[in-house]
Amino acid sequence: MSTTDTGGGPPDTSETIWERAHESTEFRELRSRLRRFVFPMTAVFLLWYLLYVLLADYAHGFMSTKVFGNINVGLIFGLLQFVSTFVITGLYVRYANRKLDPVAEKIREDIEGDSAKEQA
Repeated sequence: MSTTDTGGGPPDTSETIWERAHESTEFRELRSRLRRFVFPMTAVFLLWYLLYVLLADYAHGFMSTKVFGNINVGLIFGLLQFVSTFVITGLYVRYANRKLDPVAEKIREDIEGDSAKEQA
Protein backbone atom coordinates (compact mmCIF):
# COMPACT_ATOMS: atom_id res chain seq x y z
CA MET A 1 0.00 0.00 0.00
CA SER A 2 1.54 3.28 -1.05
CA THR A 3 0.40 6.85 -0.79
CA THR A 4 1.31 9.75 -2.97
CA ASP A 5 2.50 12.89 -1.21
CA THR A 6 1.41 15.98 -3.10
CA GLY A 7 3.72 18.20 -1.05
CA GLY A 8 2.85 21.41 0.70
CA GLY A 9 2.40 19.84 4.12
CA PRO A 10 -0.52 17.99 5.55
CA PRO A 11 -3.99 19.20 4.61
CA ASP A 12 -6.11 20.84 7.26
CA THR A 13 -8.40 18.34 8.85
CA SER A 14 -11.53 19.27 10.73
CA GLU A 15 -9.59 18.53 13.91
CA THR A 16 -6.88 21.08 13.15
CA ILE A 17 -9.49 23.64 12.11
CA TRP A 18 -11.24 23.09 15.42
CA GLU A 19 -7.96 23.38 17.32
CA ARG A 20 -7.24 26.71 15.64
CA ALA A 21 -10.74 27.94 16.40
CA HIS A 22 -10.51 26.75 19.99
CA GLU A 23 -7.22 28.61 20.50
CA SER A 24 -8.42 31.84 18.85
CA THR A 25 -8.92 35.03 20.81
CA GLU A 26 -12.55 35.17 19.64
CA PHE A 27 -13.26 31.75 21.14
CA ARG A 28 -11.60 32.72 24.41
CA GLU A 29 -13.67 35.91 24.48
CA LEU A 30 -16.84 33.93 23.80
CA ARG A 31 -16.07 31.50 26.60
CA SER A 32 -15.25 34.37 28.96
CA ARG A 33 -18.48 36.21 28.16
CA LEU A 34 -20.51 33.04 28.67
CA ARG A 35 -18.89 32.38 32.04
CA ARG A 36 -19.41 36.00 33.15
CA PHE A 37 -23.15 35.45 32.80
CA VAL A 38 -23.62 31.79 33.69
CA PHE A 39 -21.58 31.50 36.89
CA PRO A 40 -23.01 34.52 38.75
CA MET A 41 -26.57 33.75 37.60
CA THR A 42 -26.23 30.14 38.71
CA ALA A 43 -24.92 31.25 42.11
CA VAL A 44 -27.80 33.71 42.55
CA PHE A 45 -30.40 31.13 41.61
CA LEU A 46 -28.91 28.44 43.85
CA LEU A 47 -28.83 30.86 46.79
CA TRP A 48 -32.44 31.84 46.10
CA TYR A 49 -33.44 28.16 45.97
CA LEU A 50 -31.45 27.34 49.12
CA LEU A 51 -33.20 30.20 50.93
CA TYR A 52 -36.55 28.72 49.89
CA VAL A 53 -35.60 25.24 51.10
CA LEU A 54 -34.18 26.52 54.40
CA LEU A 55 -37.23 28.67 55.08
CA ALA A 56 -39.51 25.73 54.27
CA ASP A 57 -37.56 23.52 56.67
CA TYR A 58 -36.81 25.89 59.56
CA ALA A 59 -39.35 28.74 59.36
CA HIS A 60 -42.65 26.87 59.30
CA GLY A 61 -44.48 29.73 60.98
CA PHE A 62 -43.30 32.28 58.44
CA MET A 63 -43.89 30.07 55.42
CA SER A 64 -47.40 29.13 56.60
CA THR A 65 -48.41 32.76 57.10
CA LYS A 66 -51.60 33.31 55.12
CA VAL A 67 -51.42 36.19 52.69
CA PHE A 68 -55.00 35.93 51.40
CA GLY A 69 -57.46 33.06 51.38
CA ASN A 70 -55.56 29.76 51.33
CA ILE A 71 -52.49 31.36 49.75
CA ASN A 72 -49.52 31.44 52.11
CA VAL A 73 -45.96 32.76 51.90
CA GLY A 74 -44.56 29.28 51.14
CA LEU A 75 -46.82 28.88 48.11
CA ILE A 76 -45.86 32.32 46.81
CA PHE A 77 -42.15 31.58 47.28
CA GLY A 78 -42.60 28.23 45.52
CA LEU A 79 -44.32 29.85 42.55
CA LEU A 80 -41.63 32.54 42.46
CA GLN A 81 -39.10 29.75 41.83
CA PHE A 82 -40.81 29.16 38.48
CA VAL A 83 -41.02 32.89 37.77
CA SER A 84 -37.32 33.35 38.50
CA THR A 85 -36.49 30.48 36.13
CA PHE A 86 -38.37 32.19 33.29
CA VAL A 87 -36.79 35.56 34.13
CA ILE A 88 -33.30 34.04 34.07
CA THR A 89 -34.09 32.38 30.74
CA GLY A 90 -35.23 35.69 29.29
CA LEU A 91 -32.14 37.46 30.60
CA TYR A 92 -29.92 34.79 29.10
CA VAL A 93 -31.60 35.00 25.70
CA ARG A 94 -31.19 38.78 25.69
CA TYR A 95 -27.56 38.50 26.82
CA ALA A 96 -26.79 35.80 24.25
CA ASN A 97 -28.35 37.79 21.42
CA ARG A 98 -26.33 40.88 22.28
CA LYS A 99 -23.02 39.51 23.58
CA LEU A 100 -22.55 35.87 22.55
CA ASP A 101 -24.18 35.40 19.16
CA PRO A 102 -22.14 38.03 17.27
CA VAL A 103 -18.86 36.45 18.43
CA ALA A 104 -20.15 32.92 17.77
CA GLU A 105 -21.22 33.97 14.29
CA LYS A 106 -17.74 35.33 13.56
CA ILE A 107 -16.15 32.08 14.75
CA ARG A 108 -18.57 30.03 12.63
CA GLU A 109 -17.80 32.13 9.55
CA ASP A 110 -14.06 31.70 10.15
CA ILE A 111 -14.44 27.93 10.51
CA GLU A 112 -16.63 27.62 7.44
CA GLY A 113 -14.16 29.75 5.50
CA ASP A 114 -11.32 27.43 6.56
CA SER A 115 -13.41 24.39 5.58
CA ALA A 116 -14.14 25.89 2.16
CA LYS A 117 -10.42 26.54 1.62
CA GLU A 118 -9.66 22.96 2.62
CA GLN A 119 -12.08 21.55 0.07
CA ALA A 120 -10.89 23.82 -2.75
